[in-house]
Amino acid sequence: MGIKAALPRYELYVYNTVVYLGMLWYFFFLPANVNRKTFKSSVTPGWYYFGRRMDTADFEWVMWFSTYRDHILFALSGHVIFAKICSMLAPQHRSLMYMCYGTLAVLVTMGWTYTTLILSHCVLLYSISLVKLRWLCFLAGLTTLSTFKMEPFISWQAGFVTGDFELRSVLFYGGCGFTIMRCMSFALENCEKKEGNYSILELLKYNFYLPFFFFGPIMTFDKFYAQANKADLTRKEGAIWNISLQGLVHLGAILTVDILFHFLYILSIPTDMKLLKHMSDWAVVGLAYCNLVYDWVKAAVLFGVINTVSRLDHLDPPQPPKCITMLYVFSETHFDRGINDWLCKYVYNYLGGKHDTVWDEAIATLCTFGITVLWLGPCQVVFIWAFFNCFGLNFELWTSKFICMEPFASLEMAMSPAMSRRIRAVFNTFNFWTIVLYNVIALNSLEFTKLVAKRLLLKGFPITTITVFIVTYCLVQLIKERERRQMARLQLIDKVYLEVLHGNKIY
Repeated sequence: MGIKAALPRYELYVYNTVVYLGMLWYFFFLPANVNRKTFKSSVTPGWYYFGRRMDTADFEWVMWFSTYRDHILFALSGHVIFAKICSMLAPQHRSLMYMCYGTLAVLVTMGWTYTTLILSHCVLLYSISLVKLRWLCFLAGLTTLSTFKMEPFISWQAGFVTGDFELRSVLFYGGCGFTIMRCMSFALENCEKKEGNYSILELLKYNFYLPFFFFGPIMTFDKFYAQANKADLTRKEGAIWNISLQGLVHLGAILTVDILFHFLYILSIPTDMKLLKHMSDWAVVGLAYCNLVYDWVKAAVLFGVINTVSRLDHLDPPQPPKCITMLYVFSETHFDRGINDWLCKYVYNYLGGKHDTVWDEAIATLCTFGITVLWLGPCQVVFIWAFFNCFGLNFELWTSKFICMEPFASLEMAMSPAMSRRIRAVFNTFNFWTIVLYNVIALNSLEFTKLVAKRLLLKGFPITTITVFIVTYCLVQLIKERERRQMARLQLIDKVYLEVLHGNKIY
């Protein structure tokens, strides 16, 4: 009864008005003083003619679109041109050509010793996959991954990288980490193969596909194998137009973020606790939310640029993450859909089954977040983040089981669908802010999260607390309305398809 019910149009107009007024109110209170001493390292000269400085607190964004922009564009452009030539001359061998180009790029960038290290991990996990024991593949893969998270193994393996450049450590950890996850996917898919084994050449093709090698996203091996070896390379009508449009959207997002970095210093402000203490409760709460929105935009753009290149290679990569603004349940919360799909396929859904029992859900979530902690790197902040998100995911299941019991089930059945949706939205509002607070821990700091929680729930009570929850309630209702319309649209398409299919059978 949650999102199927429609609400009166005037009610939706009120929700829209409240949300937009809340956003304007936040930007009115956001400070713009960038001359503080604590900002010297993260705010650098920007638009000289406009007298604006730029927020450069996010190393990853600066690396992609400022410092190493030309190098990344050169590598990806070379791959696009090379891939196009191979698709025209030898389409049946294009995946092999992708591997050759990717291996050469890694060799030139990181050196032959690093390439040898990657190959050794591939050979090791391939050899173990031949045994076709899932638990052994998991044990070997996670053990190998842990060697990049603890000393002295990190220093020893990092010594295989030649050269001394700023991007060295990022490429080292990115390439090695994603390699292990891809090798584990290959090994687990090989365990499922009933007859024979996949060749090691297929693993190398899968791992050394350059657009995915250093920064992801991760495609599971079964999807990559089916798509990279597809013989028919014809595209649907309008496919190139959609790819071009997607590229323009990402370019627009990059320019928008660049503009915002010159006017809203949302990444540098959370590092200055003295400034935060003088900000209003509304501004602090909004700042936490804006940090999550920015991180989603960053993930969507970074993965989107790579996905655009891979679509030109006739692949269907993982979609960008769902916008944080659209999240009000823990089961849909993720910032990397590739890792999320990997974990769901091999761990969460495999152990949890239909996710209809509390015990199965608890085991599945504990194992899933355990691997996630290892992937992100064990530390206090990651442990706290994993604990709260694991608890939130399980608490959702417990709550859904509880409200299906009597007398709550009868009470909801006695309500109108619209009233049921309103009551559910109230609970979703609390869920929304738990998701925000739990994920701010990982994206900012524990101190900033404590400050936001204190301002939202204690110091700001009752005015800020009630105001924020009213605006959030309106936002949740707008999200539900969007989901309801999408569901209605899909149902209409299915209905038309079935009618056409039925008519074809008759005539």
